[in-house]
Amino acid sequence: MSLSSDQPLLLTVAGPTAVGKTALCVQLAQHFKTEVVSADARQFFREMSIGTAKPTPAEMEGVPHHFVDSHSVTDDYSAGRYEADCLALLNQLFQRHRVVILTGGSGLYLQAVTDGFDELPPADAAVRAALQQQLEEQGLPALLTQLADLDPVSYARIDRQNHVRVLRALEVTMSTGQPFSSFHGSVPKAARPFQVRKIALSREREELYQRIDRRVDLMLEQGLLEEVRRLLPYRQAQALQTVGYQELFGYLDGAYDYPEAVRLLKRNTRRYAKRQLTWLRRDPAYEWLHPEAAFQQIINER
Repeated sequence: MSLSSDQPLLLTVAGPTAVGKTALCVQLAQHFKTEVVSADARQFFREMSIGTAKPTPAEMEGVPHHFVDSHSVTDDYSAGRYEADCLALLNQLFQRHRVVILTGGSGLYLQAVTDGFDELPPADAAVRAALQQQLEEQGLPALLTQLADLDPVSYARIDRQNHVRVLRALEVTMSTGQPFSSFHGSVPKAARPFQVRKIALSREREELYQRIDRRVDLMLEQGLLEEVRRLLPYRQAQALQTVGYQELFGYLDGAYDYPEAVRLLKRNTRRYAKRQLTWLRRDPAYEWLHPEAAFQQIINER
């Protein structure tokens, strides 16, 4: 990708949680004198700060960050709506910047902006109703077992704590007789009025897992449990069906003790990071870089 092109450049910096995206994006934004657009579906929500490792004003170092604290957990905000909102914002930002940085660990939201969505067939209403009843009666683990049997590829990629996505994968699979994963990449990428360069950050697994464990400890020191306690009245909101909140809801319900909640939180965050990596690796357009070497490689190869 080249800045000599007539089209501006959307520099996409993806990667798993705790890999080091924020620091790199701020450094790149300062270099290119530009702004950062978040594609982290958990950081949209004002009420969720500690548990989403939302960048602080000090960490932003004066660089404007968009789609951070942009919505409430009570808002019904989808990847489709984000795609439309983000493209409208980028149209404005590219009027004053040749480069804009898009970053996050939510692969679906990154894809929505860079490539658009695959066209999915409508689900059968009766199948949807039956799956919803099964969820209410048997819980999410039963649906996950079913998805693992019917579509192991989607099972490996999906956020297995997000019941909406699990339901969607199952209803498409059962309605069409074809795995949900088979529809990905089935249509051409959407045309965009900008270039896209995709960077994915990665570290050695043990290094990443150590960073995750340290981050969880820091979140708890910063008051994550109190944040979760404040959100108890909204616990059914889609935004809160995620790692970092569900584990502590269980503790507050008395399902297990505090040490077990911390163990589950660290374990599930590591699993979440693994799913993020699985999603990103299915896109061959990503260039995989180590965070500590990425800055020089990006600015030298633009």
